[in-house]
Amino acid sequence: MTRIYAIANQKGGVGKTTSCVNLAASLAAMNKRVLLVDLDPQGNATMGSGVDKYGVQKSIYDVLVHHAPVRLVKQRAEEGRFDVLPANGDLTAAEVELLEMEQRERRLRVALNEVAGDYDYILIDCPPSLNLLTLNGLVAADSVIIAMQCEYFALEGLTALIQTIEGVAQTSNSKLAIEGILRTMYDPRNSLTNEVSAQLHQHFADKVYRTVVPRNIRLAEAPSHGVPAMYYDRYSRGSKAYMALAGEIVRREEKRLAAGTPSAGMPSA
Repeated sequence: MTRIYAIANQKGGVGKTTSCVNLAASLAAMNKRVLLVDLDPQGNATMGSGVDKYGVQKSIYDVLVHHAPVRLVKQRAEEGRFDVLPANGDLTAAEVELLEMEQRERRLRVALNEVAGDYDYILIDCPPSLNLLTLNGLVAADSVIIAMQCEYFALEGLTALIQTIEGVAQTSNSKLAIEGILRTMYDPRNSLTNEVSAQLHQHFADKVYRTVVPRNIRLAEAPSHGVPAMYYDRYSRGSKAYMALAGEIVRREEKRLAAGTPSAGMPSA
């Protein structure tokens, strides 16, 4: 059964794309079949996976706007051993063109329905804004992984994101829920970090992943080499953190299945 996660946060610079790329590589290293969907016109997840966004013939733009089949558009991230549905600047035009289309918020959902059985996990890297592209990601997903820093303004943004998720659940995707909250760029020496972390545990309990992603220079350097951090420096603290996160996610899924509540899989279009 395929599990589809939208990795989201409307605030930029919180490690969302870094998390998406490195989680994809870590799950693939556990012999899981993984598709990474880049929904950000900046194409950072595409480049960070080792796929040249300038060299692709077709991209997620063609999937959303022209119904191009995912199987014909996807690229292989050879180093990471996962597939990528690439994005580039063309995707900016999709935001405008989709406004005139019927079922505009369901285009990604329909497209992924054709390949859902090919993968164990599909990760959707949403853009750092609450726009129509992000809406497509949320409507297509089973649940949402929120990547966030433990700082004051992150809590304010979290409230807006939760309201959006609840709105989508009420109108377009009744199964959508928060899968987990991932604390990124984590520095336990910072008192504010610890205070915000405590508040997250208080309000979200076991939704907060035990794994935290530390500030780590190797995570910042890896994208410039076009590889996930585990293939740039597998012994770095950042690489180890994402392997631990992948293990935590897989164990949650196994526990869900063992309890007789299987993952939702791909919602019907």
